[in-house]
Amino acid sequence: MDFQALLIIAVGAIFLNNFVFSRILGICPYVGVSAQLDSAIGMGVAVTFVLSMASMVAWVIYTYVLAPTTVNLFYHIFALQAPPDLTFLNTIVFILVIAALVQFVEMVIQKTSPALYKSLGIYLPLITTNCAVLGVALLNVNAQYDFIESLVHGFAAGVGFTIALVLMAGIREKLELADVPQAMKGLPITFVLAGLIALAFLGFSGLKLM
Repeated sequence: MDFQALLIIAVGAIFLNNFVFSRILGICPYVGVSAQLDSAIGMGVAVTFVLSMASMVAWVIYTYVLAPTTVNLFYHIFALQAPPDLTFLNTIVFILVIAALVQFVEMVIQKTSPALYKSLGIYLPLITTNCAVLGVALLNVNAQYDFIESLVHGFAAGVGFTIALVLMAGIREKLELADVPQAMKGLPITFVLAGLIALAFLGFSGLKLM
């Protein structure tokens, strides 16, 4: 296993190609749940878990069911002359996988931490339609990552998403005590902060990992 390659994938997903600041994915929960630090951490952990699991399950389904390879299950079960190409079903299948995983996470949080479940509100089931989760599954396929690389990329993307949430939540909590002009309170100042943090993350583009 090439540790350097995994390190490049991880650092790239966390800093260089952060899903919030670089790829502009997952903005809805990023803005909606970043008002309080506790909620931000809870959402970050939930999204990281879903991203990691979705990366693994999506890779297995793509490799053994959808991709036209000799390990395609339809090829062996039905004794076909050539493995069928079902990759056009990627988006639909991945959405179904993500929906099942989010439902599982929602039930676990509701049972183990009712307070966190209440604070996350509608944004928890919205992980199903979070384009960052679907994006990481599709990016893994397009980059032709193997199983371990897909897992590392998914987990690192979740870590990057959590960092983005925690940074924004920490700043927004401080802003509650700041003298912000009335016209800038709420979403306006939030969008300005998001832009400034994204600009700061551009500094990581100069990293050389090779």
